[in-house]
Parts: sequence; structure tokens; C-alpha cells
Amino acid sequence: MVRFNIIISLILTSIIYSQTHPNNEIDSLLKSGINQIISQDYNTAEKTFTILEKKFPKLPLGYIYLAAVKIAKAVDYEEELPGDYVDSLLVIAENKSENLLENNNDNLWYNYYYSLIYGYKAYYNSIIGNIISAFADGVMSLRSYQKCLEIDKDFYESYIALGTYQYWKSAQSKSLLWIPFVSDNRSEGISNLEKAIKHTSYNKHLAAYSLVWIYIDYGESKKAIDLSLKMLEDYENSRYFKWGLARAYQDVNKAKAITTYYELLKSIESIPNQNQYNEIVLRHKIAMLYDEIGEYDKSLKLCNEILDFNIKSDKIKERLKVRINRTIELKENLLEKMNYSN
Repeated sequence: MVRFNIIISLILTSIIYSQTHPNNEIDSLLKSGINQIISQDYNTAEKTFTILEKKFPKLPLGYIYLAAVKIAKAVDYEEELPGDYVDSLLVIAENKSENLLENNNDNLWYNYYYSLIYGYKAYYNSIIGNIISAFADGVMSLRSYQKCLEIDKDFYESYIALGTYQYWKSAQSKSLLWIPFVSDNRSEGISNLEKAIKHTSYNKHLAAYSLVWIYIDYGESKKAIDLSLKMLEDYENSRYFKWGLARAYQDVNKAKAITTYYELLKSIESIPNQNQYNEIVLRHKIAMLYDEIGEYDKSLKLCNEILDFNIKSDKIKERLKVRINRTIELKENLLEKMNYSN
């Protein structure tokens, strides 16, 4: 579920509230729109951010979050991103942001807008496979967040970006930590994220989403479970947090992991005209878990369901090629085990 962790660590603005924007109407529109994204109500979110763009045309926020809706939907649905449209939105947003910064380079919010734009650029480039550009844009985003902290040390959106970057940069360099001058900043990164959760209200979900996957990577799956469950109290049907919850349960309670993956599967199946990618991925994950706990019949049934799928899209077929081969291998192993036990 978490793709290109080192990139995502730099662009943690994919679903984010501003820290109590001084304009109440902007703040209200952001709050509503982001809630709609987290709840997967993408059409309504798009309408909300269109209103934001129309009412405040000099600000880049409407364009930024219209791009965010398209990115979030593409990632959630495993669909092809409308790249040209997203790119055009971010170019317009960048031009507007630069105009604002020319007038006041030390304005906290103008620098924040710039951070958001480059965060989304990084995410967009990571999705289309342009990793070098994604990394460069992520660094630009991080620098702007650091400038926000220089202006206001209590601007906790910056702690989220900084903390996640610190963690994943060290995590990706674990094999080099024995070398002098190569620091392990994972615990510091976690601390910054936990600080952000304690001190923000609007942005808590973003820090939480990041922390869930960091806790899992750090071997703290029980903390990941607790945090996921807490966030699901507010966003009961959010697939973003259920993916993390299911993955964390794999480490401590496989039966609960299976139940949570089935909840995700049911949610995915309810999406009209979805492309079957996540349906197959989830069935395979559940099949592997059933195999691990010795319920071979249930695992075999899921393997057969996967292999019976009529995948219409050639692109989806290609993306699933390795997983289909793994499903065939799992089925063969299951049949051997079942024949041996008989």
C-alpha cells in the first residue's frame, strides 16, 4: 500500500489541513473538502475545492486541492492518473504562489502554499515513475516547510513533513548506519510526528497516517493498531486507515488481519466500474494469511477466485502479472500440502 516510502516521506501533503487558516471561510472549505477526501467522497470534495478556487482566485489553494482529489482518487482506486490535468493545476498554483511570495517572501501561509505545491508535484512524479524529479520536488517541499518553522516554530505541519523525512531517510539507509557521520534519526522523526499529533487538530489525520506505517516499519505494530483504531473512530469507513490496520494486524493477530482485509475488499467491491486491481491484491493477501494459519481450503478457494478473474485491461494485467504468478505458485503449494495431509 505504501509506495516509494522515501518519496512519500517528503510529500506528506497528499491529504492535509492547513493549521487554522486566518480566513474562516477558507478554513471551513478546507476542513470540509479534506474530510470528504478521507471519506472517499471524491466528487463532493471536487465541488468543495472548485468553490474555494472560484471564491479566492488569487490564492493557489483551490488548484492545489483539486489536484489532490485527483491524486487521492487515483491512488485509492489504483487508476491511471489524469497526468496532464493534474500537472496543469499545479503549474497554475505554482504561478499564483510565486506571485504571492514576490510581494511577501516571509509570509507564513504563502510559504506553506509553496510547500504544498511541491509536495504534490513530488507525489505526482512518484506515481508516474519519475523518481528523480519526485525526489527533487520533495526536497523543495521540505525546504519550504523548514522556512515555515523559521517563521513560526509552532507551525506543526512542518513537524509532520520533517519527522517523516527524518524517519524514512534513516530507514532507507539502515545498512549504512554503522558508518561514522551517518545518523539514525528514526526515533527523532517519530518524536516529531507524535508532537504534531498532540498539538494539532486539523492535521492529526496526516501525522497519524504517516505514523501508522512508520510504527509498522519500526516493529511497533501494536502502536500502529492503537493509532489506526483511534483514527477509525472519526473516519469509520476510511480505506486509508484500514490498509494500515490490516497490515499491522498481520504481525500480531492474523485472524483480525483477515477480517480487516475482508472489510476492505467489501468496500472496494462497492466502487462502480473499478478495475479489479485491489480486488485481486486483497484476495491474494487473505489467501496467504489463510495458508499461514493452516486453513488451506479457504486459501485455495481464494486462489481459484483470483485465477478465474476476467481482467479486461491490458495495463492491469501487466501490473498484476507477478502477483498472478505468485497465486499460481501458492495454489500449487496448497495442493501439495492438502494431498500430503490426506
